[in-house]
Amino acid sequence: MREQAWQRNGSSGRRRGGRRGVVPAAAAVAVGVMAMGALTPPPASAAAEPDTVRQGLKELVRSDGVPGALASVKDREGGTRTYTAGVGDVATGAKVPRDGQVRIGSNTKTFTAVAVLQLVGEGKVDLDEPIDTYLPGLVRGEGIDGHRIKVRHLLQHTSGLPNYVKYLADDVRYYDPRDLLDLALEHKAEFEPGEKWEYSNTNYVLAGLLVQKVTGRPLAEELDRRVIQRLGLRHTYFPAPGDATIRERHPKGYDRPSAGAPLVDVTEFDPSWGWAAGQMISTNSDLNRFFTALLDGGLLKPAQLDEMRTTVPAGAPFAPGARYGLGLVSTPLSCGGVYWGHGGSTTGYETRGGATDDGRAANVAITTQPADKTVMPRVEGVVDKALCR
Repeated sequence: MREQAWQRNGSSGRRRGGRRGVVPAAAAVAVGVMAMGALTPPPASAAAEPDTVRQGLKELVRSDGVPGALASVKDREGGTRTYTAGVGDVATGAKVPRDGQVRIGSNTKTFTAVAVLQLVGEGKVDLDEPIDTYLPGLVRGEGIDGHRIKVRHLLQHTSGLPNYVKYLADDVRYYDPRDLLDLALEHKAEFEPGEKWEYSNTNYVLAGLLVQKVTGRPLAEELDRRVIQRLGLRHTYFPAPGDATIRERHPKGYDRPSAGAPLVDVTEFDPSWGWAAGQMISTNSDLNRFFTALLDGGLLKPAQLDEMRTTVPAGAPFAPGARYGLGLVSTPLSCGGVYWGHGGSTTGYETRGGATDDGRAANVAITTQPADKTVMPRVEGVVDKALCR
């Protein structure tokens, strides 16, 4: 695990889950570019133009050393194009599966935020109540008092709670959510609640615990019932405790321990260190459907969706000009306006994307967390090209 990778790139943050149980990939296998195409044909006018998404994925593989890349793009009329580049397995040269499952990291936060905001709409949670109202006595530490941290502070990363990811060990093991919280509370507050914005996965562990306390049901069941089943996201799930696998067709995820070193297969690991902040698995097309439905009002009442879209300026790990709402990020587009999404960074995978208010959506995934900090802006650039075409 390298905390620096979270600082640079991602959202949930942990770069590596340790070395136990991972196998170095065959360094001699070249990472080639595989065929790409469309599930539905493009309009005739678009067919004659260079496909900037296709070119962008190829460049990530060819110039940036990304093992595999995949994308799904939805236009205003609902037409969808899917793309792949590189290889899904560097040892065998197998193709990247079209619209394959990946670990989506901190896109999980948006799912968790939706569940909390649904509870707000049901009158069971108040955004401006202290977290101590719902989890009495749980949030205490040096400069930390749950009486002063509101639910809103958690969802918007303005609580001042330290980020437990900074203190995780490299060993691969199961973490109970309380383990993660306790790890954070061993350290002093970063700032007074509401004083400023700073990204912390600890906020969303507490949001997940809030959902469980108020509903009396496991978070995974609530997310499945409230979001996944409701939208028919057939390739999205919250892995069960101890489940280190990815269920359906997927490209393998990789880490490179140092510059020039062989890629290491880190596809299978216990993702419990991410929990409500970053544990989920999905596909690019399911993420497009999720963010589109969210903006269309398919998951939240208008008042709660307005709260979710009320933003403050955000810093690292997000793109310049990004603003953070309640588990939802607005990112400026080069063609004007913004798109709404989140993005995720987790062991072996990076995902970026979201949807616009007029029905466009795009998500891109790559199968490593690049050490070179210039790579992820180029991934974000592919999203921008997809939404501005």
